[in-house]
Amino acid sequence: MNNEPAGDAAGLVEALYEGESAVVRALRAGAPVEGRAGDGTTVLYLAAVEDLPGTVRLLLAAGADPDRPSGPDAADLPLCGAVCGGHTEVVEALLSAGARPDLREGFGFTALRWAAGLGHARIAELLLARGADPGLPGPEGEPPLVVAARRGSAGTVRALLRYGAPGLDGALEEAHRMLAVDVVAELRRALEALHGPGHPSVVRRTPVPGGVLVTVELLRDGRPFAGQDRETGHAAVATLLEEALGLVTPSEHLAVRALRGRDPGRDAWRESVRVLRLRGDEETFRAAAAWTASGDTLRRALGADVLARLGFRDGVRPFRVRTLPLLRELAGDAAHPVAAEAAVRALREHEAPASPS
Repeated sequence: MNNEPAGDAAGLVEALYEGESAVVRALRAGAPVEGRAGDGTTVLYLAAVEDLPGTVRLLLAAGADPDRPSGPDAADLPLCGAVCGGHTEVVEALLSAGARPDLREGFGFTALRWAAGLGHARIAELLLARGADPGLPGPEGEPPLVVAARRGSAGTVRALLRYGAPGLDGALEEAHRMLAVDVVAELRRALEALHGPGHPSVVRRTPVPGGVLVTVELLRDGRPFAGQDRETGHAAVATLLEEALGLVTPSEHLAVRALRGRDPGRDAWRESVRVLRLRGDEETFRAAAAWTASGDTLRRALGADVLARLGFRDGVRPFRVRTLPLLRELAGDAAHPVAAEAAVRALREHEAPASPS
C-alpha cells in the first residue's frame, strides 16, 4: 500500500490535512504548488482559511503566488480569507511574501475592509503597517473608519486613527447612532432582512478585550443557521473620535459612557479616564472630586481613577494638595470597597517619586 501523497493537485489538497511533512512530500513528488481543488479553490487559499501558517509558508517558499485569486469565479484572495478568519500568523506570512493589502476580491472587499468589519484590530494594524490605504472604501462606499465605528471595535478605530484614516465625521455619527440603539434588536433586524421574519433566535454575550461581543443567531429546527455579531465599544469609539476631531465632550457625558458597562476593565471606562486626565483643568478636578462623594460605588471609583493622574505632566502634579485628602478618605471607606481600592491605587500614583511623563 502506498501512503505517499500523489504528485498532483488532488494529492496536495489531501496533504494539507495530513500535516506539513505530507505537503513537503507531495511537492517533491511533483504536485503543482498552484494546484486547485475541483471547484477551483487554490491550495494556498485553503491553507490560509484553515489557519495553517506553517503550510502557508511552505507553499509560498515553493513559489505560490500570494495574490492568486481562488474559487470557481476567481473571486477569493488568500489574504482576505485569512483576515476573515482572524488568522494573524497567516496574514503576516502572506504580507511578508508580498501580498498586496489593497487588492479587491469579489464584491469589492479589501483585506482592511474585512478587518474593520470584523473587529480584527491586530490584523488591521498589520495591514496598515504594510501599506494598506486607511481610506480605501469598501463595496458600500464607506471608509474603513466608519465600518469600524459601526462594529464598535475601539482597537480597530485606534489603529485606523494612528494611520490617518479619513471619515471621522461619518464615523462619529455612526458611533453616536449605535450608542442610542439596542444592539441585539439591530442585529436581529439585519438577519430578518436577509432571512425573513419569524425565526426563533438566541443571543450570546462573549467577553473580548475591552468589551463584549454580542452575537445573535437565528434558529431552524433548534439549530443556528445564520448569525451576526457586533462589539459594544461604541462609547469608547465616540470618545476616541471626538478627541481626534478636537471636540471637548462634557465631563458628565464621559462619566456616563464610562459607567455604561459597569466595568472598569472596559474600553469605555479607560478612554473616558484617559481623556479626562489629559485635560488637567479645574473643571475636571471639581467633577472628579464630586464623583468621589457619589452614592454610586463605581462613580466613586471613576473619580479616583481620574484624580490618580489628573494633569500629570513633566513631573508636575497640579491638584495633588487638594486630591490627597479626598483619596485618603475614600481609601478608608469600607462601605465602597471597589472605590476604596481605586483610591489606594490613585494614592500610589501621587506618592510615587515625580518624574517627567
